[in-house]
Amino acid sequence: MTMEKHDTTHMSAEQPISAAANQVAEGATSQMLEPARPGAPDPEPEQELEVPRDPKATLRRLWSVSTGEHWRFAVVLVCIVCYTVSHIAAPAYSAHVIDLLWGNIQEAFARGESFSIGWDTGGRELLIFVGIWTLAWAFYTIQNFTMASFAERLNLKLRRLIAEKLNRLPLKFYDAHKPGDVMSRATNDLDKVSEVLQRGLLSMLIAVGSVIGAAIMMVRLNLVLALVFFVFAAISVVMTRLVAKKTLVLAAEQQRAVGILTGHVEEAYSGRIVIKAFNQEQASSHRIHEATQRLADTMRKTDFVTNVVAPMVRCLVRFAQVVLALLGCGFLMQGQLTVGTLQAFFQYVNTAAEPLTQFSLTMNQLQSALAAVERVFGILDEPEIDPDPAEPAQVVRPVRGRIAFEHVRFGYDPDRPLMKDVSFVAEPGQKVAIVGATGAGKTTLINLLMRFYEIDGGRITLDGVDTHAMTRADLRRNFGMVLQDAWLREGTIAENIAYGCPDATKEEIVQAAKTAQVDFFVRTMPHGYETELANDAENISQGQRQLLTIARVLLANPAILILDEATSSVDTRTEKAIVTAMERLTQGRTSFVIAHRLSTIVDSDLILVMDHGTIIEQGTHEQLLAAGGVYADLYNSQFA
Repeated sequence: MTMEKHDTTHMSAEQPISAAANQVAEGATSQMLEPARPGAPDPEPEQELEVPRDPKATLRRLWSVSTGEHWRFAVVLVCIVCYTVSHIAAPAYSAHVIDLLWGNIQEAFARGESFSIGWDTGGRELLIFVGIWTLAWAFYTIQNFTMASFAERLNLKLRRLIAEKLNRLPLKFYDAHKPGDVMSRATNDLDKVSEVLQRGLLSMLIAVGSVIGAAIMMVRLNLVLALVFFVFAAISVVMTRLVAKKTLVLAAEQQRAVGILTGHVEEAYSGRIVIKAFNQEQASSHRIHEATQRLADTMRKTDFVTNVVAPMVRCLVRFAQVVLALLGCGFLMQGQLTVGTLQAFFQYVNTAAEPLTQFSLTMNQLQSALAAVERVFGILDEPEIDPDPAEPAQVVRPVRGRIAFEHVRFGYDPDRPLMKDVSFVAEPGQKVAIVGATGAGKTTLINLLMRFYEIDGGRITLDGVDTHAMTRADLRRNFGMVLQDAWLREGTIAENIAYGCPDATKEEIVQAAKTAQVDFFVRTMPHGYETELANDAENISQGQRQLLTIARVLLANPAILILDEATSSVDTRTEKAIVTAMERLTQGRTSFVIAHRLSTIVDSDLILVMDHGTIIEQGTHEQLLAAGGVYADLYNSQFA
């Protein structure tokens, strides 16, 4: 069973890209084939928690992808080391400066003299102290700029890899993945990776260096005070870890709530006319309000847990500082510490406390980023379409348009074949109609002809050349498609008509528009052919969108036409004019017409009747009526 819903993307020489990949690149919904088709892979389930499955392997691969940018990361590491050394050295040197100044002040007062800072009485030391902090600032600035450059260049490389990959993915990938999921991996996930690399990873590396350096200096200054701080630090780390785990769960719940709300809003927006027509505004609004409330509740919990950890840990740190101050004053009075040493110790406490507070939360960010990288790599690891042959076969020009299916076998699931032995010949210039019930395999036949899917057996030839031996670009430049669901890209009317022929002149565009009965209504638009189409071209009617897709194919002037209910969205009068234009266009060209209204294909040279992927009848209209089979029943049922 196949599905019959399509996009209206025209495949031409200038657009040798798979229709679904092209839709993703343009931000459109991938509708070449509906995902509910039997035998297609199940849609990918939503990820419950943003936890990487294999962090080490992901990190190794990310490092491999960043080849060429390793020197930037090395510069960052060197700057972090230099910054940490400067940052840790400053408090220790400040102890020396304060003790020196304090000693000089005491000596001056003992002599009854006023004290002033000179080059030999502390000025040199103060200048060195300022120099240490200046170095720390310089290294901090360099590491931030370099890390941003590293992250953005890595992000750009991953975006290019994904963009290239999307063009090499088969349609079954898009059948199994929601368009929003693919777009999220190509945009949001990479943005998250870049942000975490620039902020989270850099902060963590600085924090590690600062904590280790501060801990070493505290032990050197006073072991007892250092041990007291370590006890409080261990308690704060445990508290932060517990809160961080809860934050990770709540963040995943919030992400799901956002997805549900976004889905309801998109549904209400795209289906607003139907919702109003059936008086379902209140029901739709109620669903959105429920989803909004769920999101608000989840965000309230997430924000509370996220924001409660910092005050809680800081309160613990302040309590630790009180205890350390009391103990430190005792050591100071006993002469075991100097004033400068005591204030330096408190600087190290502040240096180590804040990174410890944020460390577990930063780890959550890194986990989330690694999970995002894994999703990106998941796309890059997807099986690709078969590569084009190294020495492709060429069809003799001009193309005659003889199409032959020779014992073709195909199945979306290899264990459940859909087509077992399909054979027919479309001679040059013939009009071939494909009829059958919904899901009979009509669209599948076209998809195999266009090599959107690869056949499992037999062969398909164009003018005697096996299409599998041709490049996809060479094959598809010979076809023009007008599909049932009109798809137009964001841009002007002229750009949409010239989508398959971007080098077309204005005169050629206008001529194609006239032939397709488009020119009249285009000239009634405010800016004529320069009128912008945006938001799914909702500023024009469905019938007008259909006419533009027909003009697009007329301009491409292909050798073979594929028409899927091409006039289904236009009025009877316009349909008659379009049919006349199509008759002129199809003269001397092979054309395939998927039809539900059998009255439109009675003049076909060959009618293929399909059922469950198999051609059960073929012949002319008169021959099939005389046979009294399935076609005769279908035809008579429409005129009973």
